[in-house]
Amino acid sequence: MRLGLGSGTTAEIFVEELGRRVADGLHIVGVPTSLAVAELATAHHIPVVDLDDGATLDLTVDGADEIDPRTLNLVKGHGGALVREKLVAVASAQELIIADASKLVDQLGEHGPVPVAVVQFGWQHTARAISQLGGRPTRRLGPDGRPFVSDDGLYILDCQFAPISSPTQLADMLKAIVGVVEHGLFLGVAHRVIIAAEDGVKELQRHTP
Repeated sequence: MRLGLGSGTTAEIFVEELGRRVADGLHIVGVPTSLAVAELATAHHIPVVDLDDGATLDLTVDGADEIDPRTLNLVKGHGGALVREKLVAVASAQELIIADASKLVDQLGEHGPVPVAVVQFGWQHTARAISQLGGRPTRRLGPDGRPFVSDDGLYILDCQFAPISSPTQLADMLKAIVGVVEHGLFLGVAHRVIIAAEDGVKELQRHTP
């Protein structure tokens, strides 16, 4: 199996558990969505390859920052790996999201900003264009107080929108801005979501026409 390895705290717990299964004889090849996850997978002796090293992935397991339980639309990217996460997601036959119940929302944008990955050059101009869509962009800083730079050399603008009534429209408008490489609206990507709640584990599945 070719398995996409998501980024973020929940996905990294999955990678650690996967490493235990690999040690017991499970045969998989992982495609990491960040350098940090690649290092974690290697530390757990999980074979890793680049996305370009083969065909469609069988499955990707990842986390999410917000989940609309009706549509399984997501906000992702608070870990800064949204570009690679989306590339791996769309290359996968199945996208499985694992999260706890706190990530469920009535409308995307309820709990936090939408991360947007932008080219460093002219980023303030890009931020002003996002502001014209009604967002309030803030350039993300790292723990050292310096601008956060993604694995792909991009700045992340955390863009606060009111709860988003039309995610598809907003996604299209963001991608139309010159300087925007990718945004954290993952729409129509997740096939299944497994939610850990106080009353047990629940599984949600996307219904397609």
